[in-house]
Amino acid sequence: MDIMLILQVIVLLGAIFIGVRLGGIGIGYAGGAGVLVLGLCLGMKPGNIPWDVILIIASVIAAISAMQLAGGLDYLVYIAEKILYKNPKYINFLAPIVTYVLTIFAGTGHTAFSMIPVIVEVAKSENIRPAVPLSIAVVSSQIAITASPVSAAVIYMTGVLEPFGWSYPALLGVWILTTFSGCMVTALILMFISKMDLSKDPVYQERLKEGLVKPSTGMKEMNITPSAKLSVWIFLVGVVFVVLYASAISPAVGLIKNVIVGRDAAIMSLMLTVGALITVLCKVKLGEIAGTSVFKSGMVACICVLGVAWLGDTFVAGHTAEIKDFAAQTISKYPALLAVVFFLAAMLLYSQAATAKAITPTVIAALGITAADPSSSYMIVACFAAVSALFVLPTYPTLLGAVQMDDTGSTRIGKWIFNHSFFIPGVLAIFFSVAFGFIIAGFFK
Repeated sequence: MDIMLILQVIVLLGAIFIGVRLGGIGIGYAGGAGVLVLGLCLGMKPGNIPWDVILIIASVIAAISAMQLAGGLDYLVYIAEKILYKNPKYINFLAPIVTYVLTIFAGTGHTAFSMIPVIVEVAKSENIRPAVPLSIAVVSSQIAITASPVSAAVIYMTGVLEPFGWSYPALLGVWILTTFSGCMVTALILMFISKMDLSKDPVYQERLKEGLVKPSTGMKEMNITPSAKLSVWIFLVGVVFVVLYASAISPAVGLIKNVIVGRDAAIMSLMLTVGALITVLCKVKLGEIAGTSVFKSGMVACICVLGVAWLGDTFVAGHTAEIKDFAAQTISKYPALLAVVFFLAAMLLYSQAATAKAITPTVIAALGITAADPSSSYMIVACFAAVSALFVLPTYPTLLGAVQMDDTGSTRIGKWIFNHSFFIPGVLAIFFSVAFGFIIAGFFK
């Protein structure tokens, strides 16, 4: 390892470390600064900016923001609350199911924010440590990104894998089945290995004595307007159209052979159309859309992807030969190592789509995967869920939100950075999702 490579690695990890410490949009800022240093000081050519990923995120967020302003997100949360409050004993399974479905539907894990207070309240009412259902619920909202038909990560990966004989419906089916099963198995295991009794948690008892724990208030009634319901239906129809069109143009399905509008353009135009329909039919005030919490978090996500994905691509592109050699020599012999590579990259790049775009092309080239010989492509399908390792560093917004909103103190971050409430559930969920992926995707070899 020469001195130049050492300096490049220091800049890469240093920029990511600073970004993580800054938090939020600071990750994007630090990523851009890292590209500048790598380019001007260390002679690395700036990599490709992931415009397709950024624009897909922006268009989906624009549609969801209109739905939020129309009351649609409140309506979805209300439905989820009813499910949780009616079945409080099953909170450990229902919490991750609810956050998983919301992410599948919306294409963003930030929808979990709205469910965190509800999960805490229901858990407290059943004397269950909120940390147990909260941890797997937050992880589930992250892993579901790799199975959402409107997420930038899924759209990118399906486009990469379709030339190798994988159809869009088949990929979606594999990823939904494996990731959902992985989350449910993890939820089951947590019930056996976690301390469930809230009353025996010493931190909770201390906070209770100090009057820092609010009593459970139960479910609040919500006034749901017709516009709120209509906005949800419009968005749902839009998602269905995305799935149907993406399936129809998939080469393996071949219903539409002369494809004029590609998948990326289709999802962006459909989501913007959905936003327009919600705005007109639900009488949404356009001037207020930019002020919604979803729009703000979505635009922050775009800047984060711009900075950190650009930084990652700059480094990866500069060392493509070395990465190809490593992949050819090790991953071909031990396919599961690809999951480890995805896992470590996602931990640093902080984005499922950015991780997939930075690593996948190099791995495909290294493994010699072509349309004529696509046999090894099943490895990528099986390992895709591992790009969801955003929980490793305890700085992701939904993770921090869960820690802050759990007034019992059971959801916490330890002194050693990695010993937080989400690490073990996250590793288990990804492990089982990838394991199931190899079993199911292996049938397509």
